[in-house]
Amino acid sequence: MMARLAFLLRMIVSVAIATAGALALLAIAVLTAFQARRFYREGVASRLGRAILAVWGIRLVRHGAWPVDLPGQPVAQRVYVSNHTSTIDLFALLALGLPNTRFFLSGYLRALPPFAIIGWIIGIFWTVPQTRTEDRRRIFANAAQTLARTGESVYLSPEGARITTGHIGPFNRGAFHLAASLRAPIVPLFIRIPPEIDPGTGLAARPGVVDVFAGEAIDTRSWQIDEIDRHRHDMHAFYAAWHRRLIPIASS
Repeated sequence: MMARLAFLLRMIVSVAIATAGALALLAIAVLTAFQARRFYREGVASRLGRAILAVWGIRLVRHGAWPVDLPGQPVAQRVYVSNHTSTIDLFALLALGLPNTRFFLSGYLRALPPFAIIGWIIGIFWTVPQTRTEDRRRIFANAAQTLARTGESVYLSPEGARITTGHIGPFNRGAFHLAASLRAPIVPLFIRIPPEIDPGTGLAARPGVVDVFAGEAIDTRSWQIDEIDRHRHDMHAFYAAWHRRLIPIASS
C-alpha cells in the first residue's frame, strides 16, 4: 500500500513538474521570439529531465569519451545513438543536455500536452510506427534537409522502441542513413539501468544509479548509401558486445 502511494505521489509531482516546465519553456520561447532553441534544450529541457529523475531518486552518471566542444567555437554536428530499454531513457537523454541536439521521439508522446509543447519548442522530430514506411521516409528526408541546413546534432535510437528482452534489438536503417547523408560522426551511447530500478515500458521506476557510457565517435565521411546495411550490422555487433561487457557490472 505504501509503495503504491509513493508511486502515485511521484507521478503527480512528475506531471506537475512537466506541466510547469512546459509552460515556463513556452513563456521563455515567446519572450525570446523562439530564437534560442539551443538554450531551450540545454538550459531548460535538460533541467526538466534532471528534476523528474530526482523525483524518482535516480542519479545519472557519465562514463567514457564524451565529445568536447571548445568554448567560443561552433558545436560540431554529430548523430548520437543509444540502446533503448526503458521509459527512463527519455528523461536521462534530456538530462544529459547533449550540445545543440534535436531528438527523434515516438509521435504518441504528442498526445501528452506537456510533451507536445516541449517537443514543439525544442524541435523534436516526431516519428510514426514502422508499418507506415512512406511516412517514415518522408520524416527522415525532411529531418536530413533540416539538419543539413542548421548544422544541429541529432539523437535517435536504432532499435526504434523500448526493448525489454535483455538483449539488443534489431537496428533500423534510419540513423545510419542519416549519418551518411550528413557526413556527421556517430557517437554511440550505452544506457545501463539496473534491473531492480528499471520500469521497462512501464512507469514505476525505483531509486538508483543510471550509467551512461559514451564510445569513441565513428567517422562516416567515407560511408556510401549502398553500404548502410553493412554499417548497421557492424554497429549492432558493436552494441551486442558492449551489452555483454557492461550489463554484468554493478553500478558504482
